Amino acid sequence: MKFDSEDYLKKALLDTQERVRDFMDFSYEVDNPEVQQFLRDFAKSEGLQAQKLKDYLENGKVY
Repeated sequence: MKFDSEDYLKKALLDTQERVRDFMDFSYEVDNPEVQQFLRDFAKSEGLQAQKLKDYLENGKVY
């Protein structure tokens, strides 16, 4: 089975969305406020990347 570009982009989007969820989940589990914020910042950064992937898949555009 050979993947095409769209398949790879969809996989990247799913992986990135999973990282957003994981970082947010981790931020709720730790008791250090500084680490919580650090993880939430990572989640936000990954969320922006996920949005770019989604936009590209839907419109063929990346900002």
